[in-house]
Amino acid sequence: MKLNQLGASDLWLTRIGFGAWAVGGGDWAFSWGPQDDNASIAAIHHAIDLGVNWIDTAAVYGLGHSEEIVGKAVKSSTVKPLVFTKCGMVWNEKREIRRTLLEIRREVEESLRRLQLEAIDLYQIHWPIEDRDIEAAWTTMADLRREGKVRHIGVSNFSVTQMQRCLAIAPIASLQPPYSLLNRSAEAEIFPFCLDNYIGVINYSPMSSGLLTGAMTRERVAGMPADDFRRNARNYQEPLLSRNLAIADFLKQIGARHGVSAGVIAIAWTLANPAITAAIVGGRSPEQVDGVWPAASFFLSGGEMLEIQAFLDAQ
Repeated sequence: MKLNQLGASDLWLTRIGFGAWAVGGGDWAFSWGPQDDNASIAAIHHAIDLGVNWIDTAAVYGLGHSEEIVGKAVKSSTVKPLVFTKCGMVWNEKREIRRTLLEIRREVEESLRRLQLEAIDLYQIHWPIEDRDIEAAWTTMADLRREGKVRHIGVSNFSVTQMQRCLAIAPIASLQPPYSLLNRSAEAEIFPFCLDNYIGVINYSPMSSGLLTGAMTRERVAGMPADDFRRNARNYQEPLLSRNLAIADFLKQIGARHGVSAGVIAIAWTLANPAITAAIVGGRSPEQVDGVWPAASFFLSGGEMLEIQAFLDAQ
């Protein structure tokens, strides 16, 4: 299986990794709706059995619950994948979330406990919303790496200017931005900067939170649970919903030529960008994992890339 080196680090990743956002379950602000923990653990084990060698989660997913589930799944697996998580979003006893970059030391200890690990393979700042605190936060991250609590440090959702500020303190192993056929904002400045500075890129939402799987319909959107954050997401509302479903239908046509889903085509399209190291792909059951696993080894032809671009240009 093809592995890609993450920036200048010593981490070599399968082209897709298991994204554990949805396995955090319901009852929190950015939930994907209710989720069965046994199905989550089965999905993680199945991904590992297929060859996925890394899992990405965050402390805030399910307000700690996703990390707990990942910890249980990894502990009970004979093969130990790399485990990545994030800091910078904390919550109180009322389950109210706030962003801060000044509690990272407490956060890493709690993540290590939930994940049942002695060291986190990649620790990332989730959001740089508290911009004034970036230098203090990145200094703490570098200290944690020197202390051995984390092996590598990265950022998520950072701008070029914010990454430059971090680089003045310590190297950045990776950036995690959103990137899909429906969100290409990173192409102009962020990807070239990462290539020039040997920063690996792990993109999230390559299927735009399920919109490009080929299985999404207006009926499914209308029937989403009340606590599914996607109900209020811009891409899931008209007039964008009709356009996005049309794109998914087109990807489905390309996938049919190769016996793969529209979601595999959507993921493969992001992986064709030379800046991308690997893509985060969520899975709530072993069956969902099976549906996207071909993206780990599937490549679009140059002609198909042009075909997709022509379709997008016509929308």
